[in-house]
Amino acid sequence: MDLQIIAPALPVYAHPGDAGADLVAAESLRLEPGARALVATGVRIALPEGYVAFVVPRSGLAVKHGISIVNSPGTVDAGYRGEIKVALWNTDQHEAFDVAVGDRIAQLIIMPVSRARFLPVDELPESRRGEGGFGSTGHQSERGITS
Repeated sequence: MDLQIIAPALPVYAHPGDAGADLVAAESLRLEPGARALVATGVRIALPEGYVAFVVPRSGLAVKHGISIVNSPGTVDAGYRGEIKVALWNTDQHEAFDVAVGDRIAQLIIMPVSRARFLPVDELPESRRGEGGFGSTGHQSERGITS
């Protein structure tokens, strides 16, 4: 898919077959422990109707430094033409994290999206799962027994 973009640094897929293209910081800043900041990327895109872009965390930053995204995934709608910014969050309780211009701070995933027609009803059809929600399927114990 071809995507019109304005950017000081184009998003790049690190490996063939990767779903996310790396977004880089267009500004430098320091994230103190527990702090969050909206970080500029300088990227503006023109998504066609029927597509959405998701801004998601980079796993390496999360594991090595505790850096995540507050509203993950961030949603970029097809009609939005403003700059894509990343709401970074330093979850580390002891170490600050420095962001430099050009640092890879997030990934951008482009996907097709369906629009639903919402049809009000009085009852929903039955399903095998029913109303089972959080934790309803049990968990794996150390001995491999599901509860």
